[in-house]
Amino acid sequence: VQLQASGGGSVQVGGSLILSCVAYGFSLNFYAIGWFRQAPGKEREVVSFISSQGGSTWYADSVKGRFTISRDNAKDTVYLQMSSLKPGDTAVYYCAADWAASQVPSPAHEYDIWGQGTQVTVSS
Repeated sequence: VQLQASGGGSVQVGGSLILSCVAYGFSLNFYAIGWFRQAPGKEREVVSFISSQGGSTWYADSVKGRFTISRDNAKDTVYLQMSSLKPGDTAVYYCAADWAASQVPSPAHEYDIWGQGTQVTVSS
């Protein structure tokens, strides 16, 4: 049972990336997914959230209008489309799964399964 985040890389300011979070060994159908990031020397922060069936989404103010979260439960995959990237978006990005989430977004301690991170670096 694991989540695998991928799609990170190095881009220039204004560039785009699409992160993927794939579930292995279990179905994402009943899990809400949160995307988090942690920059060096900073605390982890939630940047986006999507409910189990995709009916509810949430974005941090810092990424609103630039990031789009979506999911394909048939593929057990959640995506984070990131555009107009800024140096401040540089961080390790993690996805996490919350069973039967009741809040939007779920508090960090509610998540049951965490993926390994994928590095996103935005340079000017």
